[in-house]
Amino acid sequence: MKKLSLFLGFALLLLAGCKTNENLGEKVNEPFTGNKYESNDRYFRGTGKGQSMDENISRNKADLQAKKVLAQQVETNVKVVTDQYLGETELNNRSEITDKFQSLAREATNTQIADLRKIGEEKYKMPDGTFTTYIAYEIHKRDMYRFMKKQIRLNSKLNDAERKTIEEMVDQELKKAEALGD
Repeated sequence: MKKLSLFLGFALLLLAGCKTNENLGEKVNEPFTGNKYESNDRYFRGTGKGQSMDENISRNKADLQAKKVLAQQVETNVKVVTDQYLGETELNNRSEITDKFQSLAREATNTQIADLRKIGEEKYKMPDGTFTTYIAYEIHKRDMYRFMKKQIRLNSKLNDAERKTIEEMVDQELKKAEALGD
């Protein structure tokens, strides 16, 4: 009997520890959430939110955050592409090419390219007088890779072998993006 009550006591403690946290609050659906605003095979997408007492600062914060999200996605994608490509080939200067390709991607992302499209902006004035702005951007992957190809040709820091290797990587990604169409 003591073993049974001891077992029940432990079971109750275990159940109390597994109880869901009711203090999480109410779930909020913010603008620009869902598949339509997430990156996919064709687009890099990023959203941002900014809050401030000043309407313009609120917008600038949202704009910066959305562009930062895009830049991080492009950088992550480039890292994956580089690792895959260099893993399949035998190159002596792998780390140097990786660094140069990633640098080129950052340069391309930091440059205002023509295909950066705003796909949404919403602004709200809160009861306390602050402004909250939401912004969503997208870049078509095909256009991003075309832009990167131009940057590769213009980059004087690359020797011929590095230029060829990086162009091959970009060409592979460009073929994938173009195969998806518009």
